[in-house]
Amino acid sequence: MPRSQVSPSTGSAPETLAALDAVCALGPHPVLADFGTPQARAALADAEVLITGWGCPPVHAGVLAAAPALRALVHTAGTVRGHVTDACWERGIEVSSAAANALPVAEYTVAMILLSGKRVLERARDLRAARVRDDWLAAPSGVGNYGRTVGILSASLIGRRVIELLRPYDLRVLLHDPYVSDAEAAALGVRPVSLDALFAESDVVSVHTPLLPETTGLVSGALLASMRPDAVLVNTARGAVVDQDALAGVLRRGHIRAVLDVTDPDPLPPAHPLWDCDNALITPHLAGSQGNELRRLADLAVGEVVRWAAGDGFAHPVRRERLTFLA
Repeated sequence: MPRSQVSPSTGSAPETLAALDAVCALGPHPVLADFGTPQARAALADAEVLITGWGCPPVHAGVLAAAPALRALVHTAGTVRGHVTDACWERGIEVSSAAANALPVAEYTVAMILLSGKRVLERARDLRAARVRDDWLAAPSGVGNYGRTVGILSASLIGRRVIELLRPYDLRVLLHDPYVSDAEAAALGVRPVSLDALFAESDVVSVHTPLLPETTGLVSGALLASMRPDAVLVNTARGAVVDQDALAGVLRRGHIRAVLDVTDPDPLPPAHPLWDCDNALITPHLAGSQGNELRRLADLAVGEVVRWAAGDGFAHPVRRERLTFLA
């Protein structure tokens, strides 16, 4: 049975720890925040599995030297890119990320796509100000979700989940992802298009691109300016994927609307011009797992440890060669 060390904080409710304890020997100090302390070094000495969460420090060569028995890492948050280092891959550490965090982000995205189509937030604000209901028959033809075009920027794990959740609705879905073949796009039920076409043809563009050197500022001022009047940009990926100075300018002109759960920096400084854009909804990076959704992350991590302890391998392995494409 493997000895598992939980690090740094995974919502270790008693029932979760009990479920882990049923299949492995938990370390004496189940929550770590720093791999360099004497307590951590003692815990790492015979650990075979690490369960990691948000804020986990990098598992670099020095950490691995203190953990000679370490064979697997199970992540309970978003990307593993920040803490799974090259040294882990070179050592042959098995990595799992069930990416349960993708589901609430996708749910948030779909909710915002549908709400923006009905202009719910703006109309609720107007109703509060006027205290008189508008004439629903006089709503412009652009209001509503029937036949709207949604553009998905990158078929990441979250992007694919958004596509899946959009299927029941009467929407046309476009995709830009240079790593997705036409056959794969057809299987996803989307139409592949160029980056320019995605922004020019969509009523909503939802950003799901991982932040890489080549994607920093990918959503440029020119792309934003090419969007249809009153189109909506939804960003739940990384703020730096979007040129935010350009976005602020386009929003101030009233050309488009935006739903931003991520910004650069995150949070924005108080004087940033985006705060003054009434056509921008800025939420506090809440799309990912919060509250009772954290239990889903813990449950899936326990399931992965159970599989690994039984010799069945991970259900949700992370491959080094796919890491570049993960958001």
